[in-house]
Amino acid sequence: MKAVLVSRIDDTDALRYTAELARDLEALGHEVALEEGTAREIGEKGIPFEDFSGDLVVVVGGDGSVLLTVHQMKTQLPVIGVNWGEVGFLADLEPDEARAFFAAHKTGFQVERRMRISLSVDGRYFGDALNEAVIVTDRPAKMLRFTVYVDGTPAERVRADGLLVSTPTGSTAYAMSAGGPIIDPQIEGILIIPLAPYMLSSRPHLISTRRDLEIRLETEKPAHLVIDGQSTFELERNATVTVRKSDQPALFVHTDKPFFEKVNHKLRNL
Repeated sequence: MKAVLVSRIDDTDALRYTAELARDLEALGHEVALEEGTAREIGEKGIPFEDFSGDLVVVVGGDGSVLLTVHQMKTQLPVIGVNWGEVGFLADLEPDEARAFFAAHKTGFQVERRMRISLSVDGRYFGDALNEAVIVTDRPAKMLRFTVYVDGTPAERVRADGLLVSTPTGSTAYAMSAGGPIIDPQIEGILIIPLAPYMLSSRPHLISTRRDLEIRLETEKPAHLVIDGQSTFELERNATVTVRKSDQPALFVHTDKPFFEKVNHKLRNL
């Protein structure tokens, strides 16, 4: 198999571990390449994200590193994360588990598809999100006004600090902190959560991906759309954000760790 390794570059221990893991994978008979930024820090030659090819991508880092990798790959490849962060909901392996996992899976592995959402604003495509997209004001302590349309019908009118649009995968991230439910990632739905709503009656909604979903910004206040914490775009006043299921799901290597067992373990060790 061919593996591309990516490391967070702000941690020398993570970089050292990534270099050691690359040598271990080569000793197991795998072809190994390094992501360009990772390789530069280690003193090797590497390849940019957009040129990734092979059987899997190994990310040594936290959830942010995994999101960045998924966000920047032109074509989605199976990803497996080695947790070098705080919680690591997207990183299934701990550093002391990785070598044994790859030794036991020399010839292949199962792949799990994770739904992403595609974001367009007034007909212009802005990007895909694996965890969430957030619409927030760029002026602190100023609320925004939204109307959520489902199949063309107003489903919710909201005054809030912002509006969070999450995938089931993202339900254990910002959405959980905002009071949303934990959702089985095998469910294909879009979670809408008002952030600090003015009315207590404004509640989260879980909407099927088979429906047409639009969010209209009905305010004169300037706002931003933030996708997976990686990309930020300024929204025009009265912009319409269209949310769809992406044609390109993220691909994750299945490690035989049950989702809810992993969630229980991670939450109890925060």
